[in-house]
Amino acid sequence: MAYVDERPDAAKLVRWNFLVAFVALGIGGLFGLIQALHRTGVYRGFVDSADYYTLLTGHGVLLALVFTSFFIVGLYTWGVTRSLDRSLWGQANGFSRARFLTMLLGTLLAVVAILGGIIGQFPADLKADVLFTFYAPMQAHPIFYLGAVLLIVGTWMAGADWFLTFWGWRKDNPDERIPLQTFMVLTTWIMWYLATLGVAVAVLFFLLPWSLGLIAEVDPLLTRTLFWYFGHPVVYFWLLPAYFVWYTILPKLAGGRLFSDPLARVVFVLFVILSTPVGFHHQYLDPGIAEGFKFIAMTNTMFLLLPSLLTAFTVVASLEHGARQRGGSGLFGWLRSLPWDEPAFAGATLAGLMFAAGGFSGMINAGMNINYLVHNTLWVPGHFHLTVGTAVALTFMAVSYWLVPQITGKRLQHRTMATVQPYLWFVGMTLMSNAMHRGGLAGIPRRTAEPEYQNVDFATILGGVGEIKTQIALGGVLLFASLAMFLVVMTGTWMAERGRAKLSVNSYLPPALSGPENSPRVVDNLKLWTAIAVVLIVFAYALPLGSMLADGPLSPGSPPFVPGVPVLPF
Repeated sequence: MAYVDERPDAAKLVRWNFLVAFVALGIGGLFGLIQALHRTGVYRGFVDSADYYTLLTGHGVLLALVFTSFFIVGLYTWGVTRSLDRSLWGQANGFSRARFLTMLLGTLLAVVAILGGIIGQFPADLKADVLFTFYAPMQAHPIFYLGAVLLIVGTWMAGADWFLTFWGWRKDNPDERIPLQTFMVLTTWIMWYLATLGVAVAVLFFLLPWSLGLIAEVDPLLTRTLFWYFGHPVVYFWLLPAYFVWYTILPKLAGGRLFSDPLARVVFVLFVILSTPVGFHHQYLDPGIAEGFKFIAMTNTMFLLLPSLLTAFTVVASLEHGARQRGGSGLFGWLRSLPWDEPAFAGATLAGLMFAAGGFSGMINAGMNINYLVHNTLWVPGHFHLTVGTAVALTFMAVSYWLVPQITGKRLQHRTMATVQPYLWFVGMTLMSNAMHRGGLAGIPRRTAEPEYQNVDFATILGGVGEIKTQIALGGVLLFASLAMFLVVMTGTWMAERGRAKLSVNSYLPPALSGPENSPRVVDNLKLWTAIAVVLIVFAYALPLGSMLADGPLSPGSPPFVPGVPVLPF
């Protein structure tokens, strides 16, 4: 029986979230293609350079916030109801629908503010060209900040829905271990609650009143710090659902079972503890922050390599077990026995390989001295596209090939196209990210439509700037083609008639080789890990934030800078 037949109300909620996610993915991907062609000079007929920043903001917000948030909420709704085998707490009283509508309203407000920058029918002041990193002194229209608040509040409500569902399950099962998928959902959201406090304070107490004219100036360093308090943990908000797929679904797709349930739980606990007190590694070049606190952030960031390495070991061991169950043999010969022609498996596995490469470039970002060489260069979006743009996005697309038939009750359509799509994405991202990393080493800046300066020659180690631009443009075209293929497959599946034949998708997830009984019960003590995380956050942030607030929360202040609006000379 398909999931849609077992839990029709939850399946409908998952479909709603996925639908918004896929629309955001398509629009954000189109903006990305236009950016790649414009910045490289291949074709500049879509927008002028001033409007480039509107598209850059839309690309970042729609993909990094909207697509990910809605897809994660949908995926985790499926995971909680499946693993607990019970309906959501909020389904009976309308809470589940209310949190979806809250997220949707927030998204619409933010998108209207962003598109106001390029659509002439909107009022002239309806702009939000503040990029994904929307801290001061750049200022957006108030509805952009209101939309961001509602989107985040909607995710908080989703977490409340899952926790209340879990507590209901706990009353009925007081002595059982938390099912692994639910454990992953709850730990992800504990981290998310802690991390979003920073951006919530920044928007509600500073940026929104500032944009409304209630306060004239804000402290850029303080609001920037509050943003990056959230801005790095949000990476793990994106990444942990990919881990959710790699740990609980990918081994089954490989034909085997998860190698170790206890290791999976330890990894998620480590992310709860270590994800948030690392934000200062995005502010190595910021004055006003003592070097010692930047060093603490660097150390905490390096500790985060541990759960990633544990994940690499556990997932690869699980894949090897599956391959040997399928008849694979030899030291590496078992790799040939994996189902590389299955789009869900291939996409998730290729995403994991890309994440390994992104981990190496991330180590450069985390190191204080080496970071100075690549800060604010193309290296950073090159790394970002390996991690969020592939490890996360390609995993989400891949698992959709397996999950969408279950939430719709319809067979996957255009299977050949679905099989090719992950490989085309892998090739496109290899080209684009490779060129971005090399361009970053040459000092080519990011976040600009005009990456050329007078009397400045970007000396590349290998190849030339022209070749780097061509490679970025070609990679962008291939990525958009892959994205279009994915959306065609999803649309075809969504619109297909539901046949009477039994679905070919087997939704059963086998138990791990080493189950939860092989780990101490303290691993499931969510209160303990939350308390430790709070202590580490206080240790990392209390003193530097105290020093910023010592001369007042709005001082030293900065007036707003609205991109595209001329600034009068003093």
